[in-house]
Amino acid sequence: MKTKAAVIRQMELPRPYANSLPLSIEEVELDGPKHGEVLVQVAGAGLCHSDLSVINGSRPRPVPMVMGHEAAGVVRDVGSGVKNLKPDDHVVFSFVPCCGGCSMCAVGRAPLCEPAYEAAITGQLLNGGRRFSVPGGEVINHHQGVSGYSEYTVAAPESLIKIEKSYPIEMAALFGCAIMTGVGAVVNTAKVQQGTTAAVFGVGGVGLSVVLGLKLVGAYPIIAVDTLQNKLDLAKEAGATHAINASEVDPVSALRDLTGGGATDVFEAVGSEKALGQAYSATCKGGRTITVGLPSPGSELRIPALSLVAEERQLLGSYMGSCIPKRDIPRFLELSREGHLQIDVLNSRFITLDQVNEGFDALAQGEVARQIIKFDI
Repeated sequence: MKTKAAVIRQMELPRPYANSLPLSIEEVELDGPKHGEVLVQVAGAGLCHSDLSVINGSRPRPVPMVMGHEAAGVVRDVGSGVKNLKPDDHVVFSFVPCCGGCSMCAVGRAPLCEPAYEAAITGQLLNGGRRFSVPGGEVINHHQGVSGYSEYTVAAPESLIKIEKSYPIEMAALFGCAIMTGVGAVVNTAKVQQGTTAAVFGVGGVGLSVVLGLKLVGAYPIIAVDTLQNKLDLAKEAGATHAINASEVDPVSALRDLTGGGATDVFEAVGSEKALGQAYSATCKGGRTITVGLPSPGSELRIPALSLVAEERQLLGSYMGSCIPKRDIPRFLELSREGHLQIDVLNSRFITLDQVNEGFDALAQGEVARQIIKFDI
């Protein structure tokens, strides 16, 4: 079948992307689902900084590739051997398709699934192979087993989490990355306790999700740190009790003054070693610094080594919110349905697939949190 998709063929093209067009909108061929695969019509797909890091080359992936790792849609067909999904089921994609059988999955560390990692860096589905191509035979890679910037996509069932049909399907896309990563970091990785002093460095889409998670568990105060006032305003809407504009004051000094020596749990959601160093410096003795950002592979962090022991400090990494997607996405959706996670603050606007390059310009300039590509479905 044919499908309209956003394909990246060259990384590191200059901004503005509206001019350089790193994502070309193409009509590509999509093979139907083979054994153990599922055809999904995409309803919504989010624009995330992880996607931007592929476009700007800081996290290289094999090209050409159909982009998009945060999405939701409707099952249209299933291959042989698929037992738990059927046509018309609503699903959210997990950008790590947990195999369930590797050493990491066996101990509940789903985000670290080894076969999923190999599939991601080679642009394949979990069970191997690629289903996108163009006339003439050129094969196009998959993005994290999702490739959500396409009207239709094929995925492994391990990449799909069935959800209730009553939940708005376009907004459900946010649970595949932003919510899972941010809220998960709070409730799974850090297990933040009620009344804990907490701060978040960087309040884009994932950082705002961290704020939502901190509000959910009753942390106080919740301090948002960013260089952009519009992001800080969104953080206040999400539940932050205090805001520090790092373009106007030294954020470490300001946060330590506000808290009387630093916050207990400090989250870094920028993907910058500088921001992570600041977050660590703003953490109190006995406290924890939790990083959810993805810096470029060559970045290195320097911290006072003695502080880890002498001050009983902890530095924690959180990938995909330490979530088990089939467990956590449904429960986060239910919390949202019940009004405990106000996710509307994350979505700055809906766009069309044809506006995707302009959307990444807005994301790179810090004008928006999340944008969702809304497909006709």
